Amino acid sequence: MTEKNRFIDVHVIQNLPPNCINRDDTGSPKTAIYGGVLRSRVSSQAWKRAIRKQFQQLFPADSNGIRTRNVKNLLIDQIIQKSTVDLSEDEVSKVAEKTLELAGIKGENSKDVLFFISHKQVDALADVALNHFENGKWKEPKSKQEKAEFTAAAKNNPSIDILLFGRMAAQEPSLNYDATCQVAHAISTHEIQNEFDYFTAVDDANNDDTGAGHLGTVEYNSSTLYRYATLNVQELKKNLDEIEILSDVVKKFIQAFVVSMPTGKQNTFANRTLPSLVYVTLRDDQPINLVGAFERPVKTSTEGYVDESIEVLTRFANKTYKMYDAYPKKSWYIGDQINLFDEKPIQSEDLQKMLSDVKNTIIEEE
Repeated sequence: MTEKNRFIDVHVIQNLPPNCINRDDTGSPKTAIYGGVLRSRVSSQAWKRAIRKQFQQLFPADSNGIRTRNVKNLLIDQIIQKSTVDLSEDEVSKVAEKTLELAGIKGENSKDVLFFISHKQVDALADVALNHFENGKWKEPKSKQEKAEFTAAAKNNPSIDILLFGRMAAQEPSLNYDATCQVAHAISTHEIQNEFDYFTAVDDANNDDTGAGHLGTVEYNSSTLYRYATLNVQELKKNLDEIEILSDVVKKFIQAFVVSMPTGKQNTFANRTLPSLVYVTLRDDQPINLVGAFERPVKTSTEGYVDESIEVLTRFANKTYKMYDAYPKKSWYIGDQINLFDEKPIQSEDLQKMLSDVKNTIIEEE
Protein backbone atom coordinates (compact mmCIF):
# COMPACT_ATOMS: atom_id res chain seq x y z
CA MET A 1 0.00 0.00 0.00
CA THR A 2 1.30 3.48 -0.79
CA GLU A 3 1.79 6.16 1.82
CA LYS A 4 -1.31 8.02 0.65
CA ASN A 5 -4.30 8.34 2.94
CA ARG A 6 -6.57 5.33 3.12
CA PHE A 7 -9.86 5.56 5.02
CA ILE A 8 -12.68 3.05 5.17
CA ASP A 9 -16.01 4.75 5.93
CA VAL A 10 -19.00 2.62 6.95
CA HIS A 11 -22.52 4.08 6.74
CA VAL A 12 -25.50 2.12 8.09
CA ILE A 13 -29.26 2.66 8.08
CA GLN A 14 -30.86 0.39 10.68
CA ASN A 15 -34.40 0.16 11.99
CA LEU A 16 -34.96 -0.69 15.66
CA PRO A 17 -38.29 -1.72 17.21
CA PRO A 18 -39.15 -0.62 20.76
CA ASN A 19 -35.89 -0.78 22.70
CA CYS A 20 -33.72 0.73 25.41
CA ILE A 21 -30.29 -0.49 24.28
CA ASN A 22 -28.37 2.45 25.77
CA ARG A 23 -29.56 4.16 28.98
CA ASP A 24 -28.56 7.34 30.79
CA ASP A 25 -28.07 7.68 34.55
CA THR A 26 -31.85 7.77 35.13
CA GLY A 27 -32.54 4.62 33.12
CA SER A 28 -34.02 6.54 30.18
CA PRO A 29 -32.95 5.82 26.58
CA LYS A 30 -30.20 8.22 25.56
CA THR A 31 -31.27 11.07 23.28
CA ALA A 32 -29.83 14.12 21.54
CA ILE A 33 -31.17 17.33 20.05
CA TYR A 34 -30.19 17.51 16.38
CA GLY A 35 -31.76 19.75 13.78
CA GLY A 36 -33.84 21.27 16.55
CA VAL A 37 -35.73 18.08 17.41
CA LEU A 38 -35.31 15.17 19.82
CA ARG A 39 -33.50 12.14 18.41
CA SER A 40 -32.85 8.67 19.71
CA ARG A 41 -29.13 8.24 20.40
CA VAL A 42 -26.81 5.32 21.04
CA SER A 43 -23.42 6.42 22.33
CA SER A 44 -20.21 5.53 20.55
CA GLN A 45 -18.93 3.96 23.78
CA ALA A 46 -21.87 1.56 23.90
CA TRP A 47 -21.41 0.48 20.30
CA LYS A 48 -17.63 0.13 20.63
CA ARG A 49 -18.19 -2.18 23.58
CA ALA A 50 -20.57 -4.22 21.41
CA ILE A 51 -17.95 -4.35 18.64
CA ARG A 52 -15.33 -5.60 21.07
CA LYS A 53 -17.72 -8.33 22.24
CA GLN A 54 -18.30 -9.27 18.59
CA PHE A 55 -14.54 -9.55 18.11
CA GLN A 56 -14.60 -12.50 20.50
CA GLN A 57 -16.36 -14.47 17.76
CA LEU A 58 -14.11 -13.20 14.97
CA PHE A 59 -10.56 -13.24 16.38
CA PRO A 60 -8.57 -15.75 18.48
CA ALA A 61 -8.97 -15.10 22.21
CA ASP A 62 -5.41 -13.78 22.68
CA SER A 63 -5.95 -11.20 19.90
CA ASN A 64 -8.45 -9.30 22.05
CA GLY A 65 -7.56 -7.07 24.96
CA ILE A 66 -8.88 -6.81 28.51
CA ARG A 67 -10.02 -3.52 30.04
CA THR A 68 -9.85 -3.97 33.79
CA ARG A 69 -8.99 -2.51 37.18
CA ASN A 70 -7.43 -5.85 38.11
CA VAL A 71 -4.30 -6.01 35.95
CA LYS A 72 -2.41 -6.94 39.11
CA ASN A 73 -4.50 -10.08 39.62
CA LEU A 74 -4.03 -11.08 35.97
CA LEU A 75 -0.28 -10.68 36.38
CA ILE A 76 -0.21 -12.62 39.66
CA ASP A 77 -1.98 -15.57 38.01
CA GLN A 78 0.44 -15.50 35.08
CA ILE A 79 3.55 -15.31 37.30
CA ILE A 80 2.34 -18.28 39.37
CA GLN A 81 1.54 -20.26 36.22
CA LYS A 82 4.95 -19.62 34.62
CA SER A 83 7.14 -19.84 37.72
CA THR A 84 9.35 -22.92 38.15
CA VAL A 85 9.86 -22.33 41.87
CA ASP A 86 7.46 -22.12 44.78
CA LEU A 87 6.60 -18.51 45.62
CA SER A 88 4.49 -17.31 48.50
CA GLU A 89 1.27 -15.46 47.77
CA ASP A 90 2.56 -12.36 49.53
CA GLU A 91 5.83 -12.40 47.58
CA VAL A 92 4.09 -12.76 44.21
CA SER A 93 1.73 -9.92 45.08
CA LYS A 94 4.63 -7.59 45.91
CA VAL A 95 6.52 -8.56 42.73
CA ALA A 96 3.42 -8.00 40.57
CA GLU A 97 2.82 -4.61 42.16
CA LYS A 98 6.43 -3.54 41.64
CA THR A 99 6.42 -4.85 38.06
CA LEU A 100 3.38 -2.74 37.17
CA GLU A 101 4.93 0.29 38.82
CA LEU A 102 8.12 -0.11 36.77
CA ALA A 103 6.03 -0.59 33.61
CA GLY A 104 4.17 2.66 34.24
CA ILE A 105 0.81 1.11 35.07
CA LYS A 106 -0.30 2.94 38.21
CA GLY A 107 -3.35 2.83 40.43
CA GLU A 108 -3.48 -0.94 40.86
CA ASN A 109 -3.66 -0.91 44.68
CA SER A 110 -6.68 1.37 44.93
CA LYS A 111 -8.21 -0.04 41.75
CA ASP A 112 -9.02 3.47 40.63
CA VAL A 113 -7.84 3.08 37.04
CA LEU A 114 -9.23 0.96 34.20
CA PHE A 115 -6.33 -0.18 32.07
CA PHE A 116 -6.53 -1.70 28.60
CA ILE A 117 -4.01 -4.51 28.19
CA SER A 118 -3.46 -7.47 25.89
CA HIS A 119 -2.95 -11.09 26.93
CA LYS A 120 0.50 -11.01 25.33
CA GLN A 121 1.46 -7.94 27.36
CA VAL A 122 0.44 -9.64 30.61
CA ASP A 123 2.49 -12.65 29.54
CA ALA A 124 5.51 -10.47 28.69
CA LEU A 125 5.30 -8.64 32.03
CA ALA A 126 5.29 -11.99 33.82
CA ASP A 127 8.39 -13.08 31.89
CA VAL A 128 10.24 -9.86 32.74
CA ALA A 129 9.30 -10.16 36.41
CA LEU A 130 10.49 -13.78 36.59
CA ASN A 131 13.76 -12.91 34.85
CA HIS A 132 14.66 -10.78 37.87
CA PHE A 133 14.59 -13.64 40.35
CA GLU A 134 18.04 -14.74 41.59
CA ASN A 135 18.42 -17.65 43.99
CA GLY A 136 14.71 -17.53 44.73
CA LYS A 137 14.75 -13.82 45.58
CA TRP A 138 13.46 -10.98 43.43
CA LYS A 139 16.07 -8.41 42.50
CA GLU A 140 14.80 -4.93 41.66
CA PRO A 141 16.25 -3.54 38.41
CA LYS A 142 18.67 -0.65 38.77
CA SER A 143 19.84 0.36 35.29
CA LYS A 144 17.77 2.31 32.79
CA GLN A 145 18.10 -0.57 30.35
CA GLU A 146 16.64 -3.03 32.84
CA LYS A 147 13.80 -0.69 33.75
CA ALA A 148 13.04 -0.12 30.05
CA GLU A 149 12.33 -3.85 29.71
CA PHE A 150 9.26 -3.46 31.91
CA THR A 151 7.85 -0.56 29.89
CA ALA A 152 8.57 -2.40 26.64
CA ALA A 153 6.67 -5.45 27.89
CA ALA A 154 3.60 -3.28 28.54
CA LYS A 155 3.96 -1.44 25.23
CA ASN A 156 4.73 -4.11 22.65
CA ASN A 157 2.29 -6.71 21.28
CA PRO A 158 -0.94 -4.70 21.62
CA SER A 159 -4.23 -6.45 20.96
CA ILE A 160 -6.36 -5.74 17.89
CA ASP A 161 -8.89 -3.72 19.87
CA ILE A 162 -6.15 -1.61 21.50
CA LEU A 163 -4.89 -0.70 18.03
CA LEU A 164 -8.40 0.12 16.84
CA PHE A 165 -9.82 1.95 19.87
CA GLY A 166 -6.62 3.30 21.40
CA ARG A 167 -5.23 3.33 24.92
CA MET A 168 -4.38 6.19 27.26
CA ALA A 169 -2.01 5.78 30.21
CA ALA A 170 -1.92 9.12 31.99
CA GLN A 171 0.99 8.10 34.25
CA GLU A 172 3.15 6.76 31.39
CA PRO A 173 2.38 8.39 28.01
CA SER A 174 4.80 6.06 26.22
CA LEU A 175 2.20 3.31 26.71
CA ASN A 176 -0.41 5.30 24.78
CA TYR A 177 -1.86 4.12 21.48
CA ASP A 178 -3.79 6.47 19.21
CA ALA A 179 -7.10 5.03 18.04
CA THR A 180 -7.16 4.09 14.35
CA CYS A 181 -10.95 4.05 14.15
CA GLN A 182 -13.70 6.45 15.16
CA VAL A 183 -17.31 5.51 15.87
CA ALA A 184 -19.99 8.19 15.82
CA HIS A 185 -22.93 8.37 18.17
CA ALA A 186 -25.80 6.77 16.28
CA ILE A 187 -28.87 9.00 16.02
CA SER A 188 -32.34 8.55 14.61
CA THR A 189 -32.97 10.03 11.19
CA HIS A 190 -36.25 11.44 12.49
CA GLU A 191 -37.83 12.96 15.57
CA ILE A 192 -38.77 10.57 18.37
CA GLN A 193 -40.81 10.57 21.55
CA ASN A 194 -39.92 8.31 24.45
CA GLU A 195 -42.74 6.12 25.75
CA PHE A 196 -43.33 4.14 28.95
CA ASP A 197 -44.25 0.50 29.34
CA TYR A 198 -46.24 -0.05 32.53
CA PHE A 199 -45.87 -3.68 33.61
CA THR A 200 -46.92 -5.96 36.42
CA ALA A 201 -45.53 -9.24 37.71
CA VAL A 202 -47.66 -11.90 39.38
CA ASP A 203 -46.52 -13.69 42.55
CA ASP A 204 -46.90 -17.34 41.49
CA ALA A 205 -46.75 -18.63 45.07
CA ASN A 206 -49.45 -16.29 46.42
CA ASN A 207 -52.84 -17.91 45.85
CA ASP A 208 -54.80 -15.57 48.14
CA ASP A 209 -53.92 -12.20 46.61
CA THR A 210 -55.40 -11.20 43.25
CA GLY A 211 -53.16 -8.12 43.01
CA ALA A 212 -49.78 -7.81 41.34
CA GLY A 213 -46.63 -8.91 43.13
CA HIS A 214 -44.65 -6.10 41.50
CA LEU A 215 -45.37 -2.93 39.49
CA GLY A 216 -42.92 -0.99 37.34
CA THR A 217 -42.26 1.05 34.23
CA VAL A 218 -39.64 0.86 31.48
CA GLU A 219 -38.92 3.82 29.23
CA TYR A 220 -38.25 3.06 25.56
CA ASN A 221 -38.46 4.33 22.00
CA SER A 222 -38.25 2.98 18.45
CA SER A 223 -36.27 4.51 15.61
CA THR A 224 -34.45 4.26 12.32
CA LEU A 225 -30.79 4.99 13.05
CA TYR A 226 -27.97 6.43 10.98
CA ARG A 227 -24.72 4.82 12.14
CA TYR A 228 -21.22 5.77 11.01
CA ALA A 229 -17.65 4.63 11.64
CA THR A 230 -14.34 5.31 9.96
CA LEU A 231 -11.07 3.37 9.97
CA ASN A 232 -7.65 4.88 9.19
CA VAL A 233 -6.07 2.00 7.28
CA GLN A 234 -2.74 3.73 6.82
CA GLU A 235 -2.38 4.41 10.54
CA LEU A 236 -3.35 0.83 11.37
CA LYS A 237 -0.68 -0.40 8.95
CA LYS A 238 2.06 1.10 11.15
CA ASN A 239 1.44 -1.70 13.65
CA LEU A 240 0.08 -4.37 11.29
CA ASP A 241 2.49 -4.31 8.38
CA GLU A 242 1.61 -7.80 7.11
CA ILE A 243 -0.96 -7.08 4.41
CA GLU A 244 -2.92 -10.30 4.97
CA ILE A 245 -3.35 -9.52 8.69
CA LEU A 246 -4.12 -5.84 8.00
CA SER A 247 -6.78 -6.62 5.40
CA ASP A 248 -8.34 -9.27 7.66
CA VAL A 249 -8.61 -6.78 10.55
CA VAL A 250 -10.27 -4.23 8.23
CA LYS A 251 -12.72 -6.86 7.05
CA LYS A 252 -13.60 -8.04 10.56
CA PHE A 253 -13.92 -4.52 11.93
CA ILE A 254 -16.54 -3.73 9.26
CA GLN A 255 -18.33 -7.00 9.99
CA ALA A 256 -18.34 -6.40 13.75
CA PHE A 257 -19.60 -2.83 13.34
CA VAL A 258 -22.41 -3.92 11.02
CA VAL A 259 -23.78 -6.90 12.96
CA SER A 260 -23.10 -5.89 16.58
CA MET A 261 -25.60 -4.24 18.90
CA PRO A 262 -25.50 -3.02 22.52
CA THR A 263 -27.42 -5.36 24.80
CA GLY A 264 -29.24 -2.97 27.14
CA LYS A 265 -32.72 -4.32 28.05
CA GLN A 266 -32.32 -6.95 25.32
CA ASN A 267 -34.21 -9.57 27.37
CA THR A 268 -37.11 -7.13 27.75
CA PHE A 269 -37.43 -6.08 24.11
CA ALA A 270 -35.73 -8.76 21.92
CA ASN A 271 -34.81 -5.83 19.70
CA ARG A 272 -31.85 -7.22 17.79
CA THR A 273 -32.09 -6.38 14.07
CA LEU A 274 -29.73 -6.17 11.10
CA PRO A 275 -29.23 -3.07 8.92
CA SER A 276 -31.42 -2.23 5.94
CA LEU A 277 -28.45 -0.59 4.22
CA VAL A 278 -24.66 -0.91 4.53
CA TYR A 279 -22.63 1.49 2.38
CA VAL A 280 -18.83 1.25 2.56
CA THR A 281 -16.38 3.63 0.88
CA LEU A 282 -12.64 3.61 0.39
CA ARG A 283 -11.35 7.19 0.49
CA ASP A 284 -7.89 8.68 -0.09
CA ASP A 285 -8.70 12.22 1.10
CA GLN A 286 -10.47 12.28 4.47
CA PRO A 287 -13.34 10.57 6.32
CA ILE A 288 -16.78 12.03 5.56
CA ASN A 289 -19.66 11.58 8.00
CA LEU A 290 -22.95 11.94 6.08
CA VAL A 291 -25.13 12.64 9.13
CA GLY A 292 -25.88 16.10 7.70
CA ALA A 293 -28.40 14.34 5.47
CA PHE A 294 -30.67 14.14 8.52
CA GLU A 295 -30.21 17.62 9.99
CA ARG A 296 -33.73 18.13 8.60
CA PRO A 297 -35.55 15.16 10.18
CA VAL A 298 -37.25 12.64 7.94
CA LYS A 299 -41.01 13.19 8.19
CA THR A 300 -43.47 10.66 9.54
CA SER A 301 -45.41 8.78 6.88
CA THR A 302 -47.33 5.56 6.43
CA GLU A 303 -44.33 4.26 4.47
CA GLY A 304 -42.08 4.31 7.55
CA TYR A 305 -38.64 5.85 7.75
CA VAL A 306 -36.17 3.40 6.17
CA ASP A 307 -36.74 4.00 2.44
CA GLU A 308 -36.96 7.76 2.86
CA SER A 309 -33.82 7.77 5.03
CA ILE A 310 -31.87 5.90 2.34
CA GLU A 311 -33.09 8.29 -0.35
CA VAL A 312 -32.23 11.36 1.73
CA LEU A 313 -28.78 9.92 2.44
CA THR A 314 -28.04 9.39 -1.25
CA ARG A 315 -29.16 12.90 -2.21
CA PHE A 316 -26.98 14.46 0.48
CA ALA A 317 -23.98 12.32 -0.47
CA ASN A 318 -24.31 13.24 -4.14
CA LYS A 319 -24.51 16.93 -3.29
CA THR A 320 -21.53 16.77 -0.93
CA TYR A 321 -19.36 14.72 -3.27
CA LYS A 322 -20.06 17.06 -6.18
CA MET A 323 -19.56 20.26 -4.16
CA TYR A 324 -16.12 19.21 -2.93
CA ASP A 325 -15.11 16.83 -5.73
CA ALA A 326 -14.93 14.26 -2.94
CA TYR A 327 -16.09 11.08 -4.64
CA PRO A 328 -14.84 7.87 -3.00
CA LYS A 329 -12.09 5.96 -4.72
CA LYS A 330 -14.25 2.85 -4.49
CA SER A 331 -17.51 1.93 -2.79
CA TRP A 332 -19.72 -1.05 -2.07
CA TYR A 333 -23.20 -1.61 -0.66
CA ILE A 334 -25.82 -4.14 0.33
CA GLY A 335 -29.46 -3.08 0.39
CA ASP A 336 -31.94 -1.28 -1.87
CA GLN A 337 -32.11 2.10 -3.64
CA ILE A 338 -28.39 2.67 -3.42
CA ASN A 339 -28.17 2.95 -7.22
CA LEU A 340 -29.19 6.56 -6.63
CA PHE A 341 -25.57 7.32 -5.71
CA ASP A 342 -23.72 9.17 -8.45
CA GLU A 343 -20.51 7.17 -8.07
CA LYS A 344 -22.39 3.89 -8.69
CA PRO A 345 -21.11 1.72 -5.84
CA ILE A 346 -20.64 -1.98 -6.39
CA GLN A 347 -23.69 -3.95 -5.29
CA SER A 348 -22.77 -7.06 -3.33
CA GLU A 349 -24.97 -10.13 -3.09
CA ASP A 350 -24.51 -10.29 0.66
CA LEU A 351 -22.37 -9.00 3.51
CA GLN A 352 -19.71 -11.69 3.18
CA LYS A 353 -19.22 -10.95 -0.52
CA MET A 354 -18.87 -7.24 0.22
CA LEU A 355 -16.37 -7.91 3.02
CA SER A 356 -14.35 -10.14 0.72
CA ASP A 357 -14.30 -7.44 -1.98
CA VAL A 358 -13.13 -4.81 0.51
CA LYS A 359 -10.38 -7.12 1.81
CA ASN A 360 -9.16 -7.91 -1.71
CA THR A 361 -9.10 -4.19 -2.56
CA ILE A 362 -6.94 -3.45 0.50
CA ILE A 363 -4.52 -6.15 -0.65
CA GLU A 364 -4.49 -4.83 -4.22
CA GLU A 365 -3.68 -1.34 -2.97
CA GLU A 366 -0.39 -2.64 -1.54
